[in-house]
Amino acid sequence: MTRLPEYLKRPIINTEKTKIVRHILKDKCLNTVCENARCPNKNECYQKNTATFLIMGNVCTRNCKYCNISSARPEPLDKNEPIHIAEAVRDLGLKWTVITSVTRDDLPDGGAEHFAQCIYEIRKLTPQTKIEILTPDFKGKTSALDTIINAAPDVFNHNIETVRTIFKTARPQGNYDVSLDVLKYIREHSNIKTKSGLMVGLGESLDDIKSTLEDLRQINCDILTIGQYIQPSKQHLEVAKYYTLEEFEELKQLARDTGFKNFQIGPLVRSSYKAAETADNLY
Repeated sequence: MTRLPEYLKRPIINTEKTKIVRHILKDKCLNTVCENARCPNKNECYQKNTATFLIMGNVCTRNCKYCNISSARPEPLDKNEPIHIAEAVRDLGLKWTVITSVTRDDLPDGGAEHFAQCIYEIRKLTPQTKIEILTPDFKGKTSALDTIINAAPDVFNHNIETVRTIFKTARPQGNYDVSLDVLKYIREHSNIKTKSGLMVGLGESLDDIKSTLEDLRQINCDILTIGQYIQPSKQHLEVAKYYTLEEFEELKQLARDTGFKNFQIGPLVRSSYKAAETADNLY
């Protein structure tokens, strides 16, 4: 592979704001996907006093071939974590917060109730805060999805991650159709806005991407994210292609043509990048 293009590089920024965010996260013993998944946008987000909270530990029961989060036997849930999340949201003064998790197939409900408790605790302390959650597939269990629906987050995000033709290679323990069904169930049984995203650069064709976007629009997915896959280490899937800035502009037009009005598409876009800005006009 060629070297990482310049437009995919981000400078290290350490300011008073980033120090405050790190201090609050450390004080509450919280994980973030920003750190654990080596997100390239973490410094930009920290500058804006925001972070994507990673709940239920920092090891995953699945072993997706693109993800930098370790796969191992997870620890028991921290029952105080929802309260600590809510306190961090309050201390950071967040108007919009994003909560994601590792996959917890070891739990009967996949951690759905833990997500719900985080939502309830945030609403107790800062009821004005909008809440977006980015969840695993819960193995498609509708009882787990009902728990989420009852907690009523503002946005429900579940990433499809990649196209159907590459899905099993990238996510051997997942299922493309189950991921679609999860989003469809939330959309059909609630007023919660739905969101999904995928990476490009794993060897997919433009037709593959178009088919995936059509699948997402068919189930009335509201918000879309697309970003460049960057290989976390030599043990992960190799990058098949670095999309150019011009090609990302073409993907934006493809999203419009497919019917998406709310999207973030670009080389460094990740699931929660500019989440509040993207969803603002839905409310």
